[in-house]
Amino acid sequence: MTRRAFSFDSERGSGSVLALALGTVVTALLLSVLLLAQAGVMASRAASAADLAALAGADAARGLTSGEPCAVAAEVVRHHNAILSSCVVAGGEVVEVVTELAYPFRWGVATGRARAGPPRSPSGA
Repeated sequence: MTRRAFSFDSERGSGSVLALALGTVVTALLLSVLLLAQAGVMASRAASAADLAALAGADAARGLTSGEPCAVAAEVVRHHNAILSSCVVAGGEVVEVVTELAYPFRWGVATGRARAGPPRSPSGA
């Protein structure tokens, strides 16, 4: 009875294929994480633009700065490279703002919403 040695010829190159597949999976996961991070940054920028525009508009509505509240808010939004979607002056001194900021490569739009007005009285009235 002759013993035949086991041959590894049938598995030759399988390590390269496995390494290539693993590299592809890691690259796809890294790309997904980067896209999610970019979405978070864009949403934060849109929210910041809305917050600052609402505060500036509320100051104009209260007469603390000159100008029409929505025009002042639009100027602040423009400085943040965003688009003013909506601006409403409610109750005479409260300004509600909605901003949009387009994602690169036209994948969508990040929106920010903010409302600002005079400070509340300590009694909560």
